[in-house]
Amino acid sequence: MTAPANAPLSSRGRLAATLPVEQLAEISALFEFRRTGYSLDAPFYTDPTIFKLDMEAIFGQHWIFAASTAELPEPGDYVTVDYGPYSLIVLRNDDGGVNVLHNVCRHRGARVLTKAAGQTGNLVCGYHSWTYSPEGNLIHASAPGEAKFDKNCFALKKAHGLEVAGLIFVCLAAEPPTDFYETAKIFEPYLAPHELAKTKIAYQQNIIEEGNWKLVMENNRECYHCDGHPELACSLFPTWGLTEGLIPTHLEEVWERNKVAQSDLEARCDRYGLPHQVVEELDTRIAGIRISREALDGDGESFSADGRRLSKKLLGDLRDFRLGRCSMHLQPNCWFHFMSDHVITFGVFPINEHQTLVRTTWLVADDAVEGVDYDLDKLTYTWKQTNIQDKAFVELCQQGAASPAYEPGPYMKSEYQVEAFINWYVHRVQEHLA
Repeated sequence: MTAPANAPLSSRGRLAATLPVEQLAEISALFEFRRTGYSLDAPFYTDPTIFKLDMEAIFGQHWIFAASTAELPEPGDYVTVDYGPYSLIVLRNDDGGVNVLHNVCRHRGARVLTKAAGQTGNLVCGYHSWTYSPEGNLIHASAPGEAKFDKNCFALKKAHGLEVAGLIFVCLAAEPPTDFYETAKIFEPYLAPHELAKTKIAYQQNIIEEGNWKLVMENNRECYHCDGHPELACSLFPTWGLTEGLIPTHLEEVWERNKVAQSDLEARCDRYGLPHQVVEELDTRIAGIRISREALDGDGESFSADGRRLSKKLLGDLRDFRLGRCSMHLQPNCWFHFMSDHVITFGVFPINEHQTLVRTTWLVADDAVEGVDYDLDKLTYTWKQTNIQDKAFVELCQQGAASPAYEPGPYMKSEYQVEAFINWYVHRVQEHLA
């Protein structure tokens, strides 16, 4: 028996090659004639074929945030990451690195590991007990009567993994975009002082939103709707994303307070040697990024009703609780908040054209003790509420996009990051189709 060589999968152009010419032309025209500054046409949010194209062109070709280092602290620790048709095993190996394997048994295609996370030595498929090493090599398979059965031909298929500053990324492409390495050089100095390798999971929340993954990302890329987040507005200035001349009357006092707080924060960051400059290249590079360090309201320490710290333990080598938040967005599926006392990671994993899993993980210092150094309900309260509210907003938009009355509407100036995300998305898919 023989099988194709074990190598990272590449699905470049596979879907386009199977579509009828008329359908491919129609889809290509949607991208080509997309109206700049307006939301996308309805099929981008509702059409299963475009969803398949997204999985191939975006989630099949680009670096995707999968987990944090804190989720895989020891050799043998693993998480399974599912999006679209893919299921991956991300496993900490004995050398301290990560192995990324397709969670598809080479016998009959069964899922090898069925839990979301756990600890394992060898990987044993529960169907016929085919057994793989942590590197994916087939080390045992009962093969009665198969004299020519060659186990070397049936290793688990591999994907790429990369760990940067405590964040783990995966890529399915045979040749991952190298631009990501330059993006990593941008964000690593911002994240390094928080030392994610010395954190642990305080809580993880999985929410399935009844909306297309792009609507989830669009919703996150603006604060035009932040009046709908009363808990978040206690600490996150609702003027986020606005500039002089765009401030509504009812937020003028908040805007002035924000400017003073930001000036104070930048002086404090300079004192400690922490980078705080805004780097915004959301659609000008393949691995689009926005990162900055921004002031929080109230005491300026964390996401709480009064802006005060939510954990008594500082992260890493930070020396001050009043450091606002380091905010990072990465295309295509994640955003993060790094505070002095805890970190929140957000990963977006599409299920189908109208459902998306949003995974939120709260990290605290690895020596922080629940009930002593932090109260779990207080730690998670603001973003649990915000996630519920965002889920409702996304679902309203999905319902609207499915209506025959829907037509694209204009983005406001404060929604320029939404436009940047859509521009990035359109160009990446067009490159793939070309």
